[in-house]
Amino acid sequence: MKDELEQLHSRKGMVLFLVFITCISVGVLLKVTAPVILPFTISLFLAMVVNPIVVFLERWHLPRIVSILFAIGMIIAGLYLIGIVLFSSARTILTLYPRYERRLTEIYVSLAGFFELSYDEHLSFFDNLWGQLGIRSRIRDMTLSLSNGFIGFLMEALMVVLFMAFLLLESAFFKEKIELAFEHRRSGQIKKIGADVVLQMSRYLSAKFFISLATGIVVTIGLSLTGLEFAVLWGLIQFILNFIPNIGSIAAGIGVGLFALLQFWPEPGPVIVTVLIMLGVNMIIGNILEPKIMGDNLGLAPIAVLMSLLLWGWLWGFVGLILAVPMTVIVKILCENIPMLEPVSILLDSRKAVLMKKADHARAHAAPTTSE
Repeated sequence: MKDELEQLHSRKGMVLFLVFITCISVGVLLKVTAPVILPFTISLFLAMVVNPIVVFLERWHLPRIVSILFAIGMIIAGLYLIGIVLFSSARTILTLYPRYERRLTEIYVSLAGFFELSYDEHLSFFDNLWGQLGIRSRIRDMTLSLSNGFIGFLMEALMVVLFMAFLLLESAFFKEKIELAFEHRRSGQIKKIGADVVLQMSRYLSAKFFISLATGIVVTIGLSLTGLEFAVLWGLIQFILNFIPNIGSIAAGIGVGLFALLQFWPEPGPVIVTVLIMLGVNMIIGNILEPKIMGDNLGLAPIAVLMSLLLWGWLWGFVGLILAVPMTVIVKILCENIPMLEPVSILLDSRKAVLMKKADHARAHAAPTTSE
């Protein structure tokens, strides 16, 4: 009996070790193959969000291909509007650049006097910073990287649209393929996992989209009332960064605060009002309305969300930060349906989810006793 227990423990240890090695290998694979895997992953999530729209249009007796083209047209139109906002804002910033540089110079003079930094009034702002931080070379490198990044973004956007179109076409026959491929042996479990993933992701991404859209609109209106320039651009940035839990709203608030300081210097009043608006919007929507709307359906612990941001951000950069929560939920659902990995799912659970599982477990054990 003792030998059997030792063999059982050694087998579990070996399995856990293999799982650990597999996780590291998968992480390395995701990092290396990011240029291919990332567009496909984005298109998969977009297909989950768009598929209900396609199904709704099909109920009005529209062909599936027409419904898919209509949904893709909506996405392209949204990207076009974002591009217009970015292009017009960049053009306006270039027009107003001399005024911003003078304001930056004023701020730098104040800071240079406080920190005893060198300043030559015959040189421009960036020439003064050249000796301190090498800021000009950094801006030049940043400009080149943004130009290359924009071209890469257009190519990846085309790949995402193509992937999404084919995924939407194939999704109608996915259940039949699963049943035929696994001959009813595990088709039920696989369909359950797929249904759970699609349901959770559709709910999360749809709710997050509309909450982020509302946050961006409110921020745009609030900043317009304060007289902050490029309020629409900051609302767009708030909309995008709001998909990153916790960190995104903080980053947007810091950016708006710094730009308000640049525009309204040396008047502190408008800067304080702008910062208070950002704090108020993110506190009310992010900490009060969003939890009530989304509830605790995802069931992720706060530390799990933080660790997922670190992991997926390291793997896939900025896009990884946006996809961190959905990817972690998928991992959690997979672990729930694999007995050996169920402890991992419990570790990822929030406090409320753990209490619900404990209650279900207690009811399951109490049921035979009551029936007797």
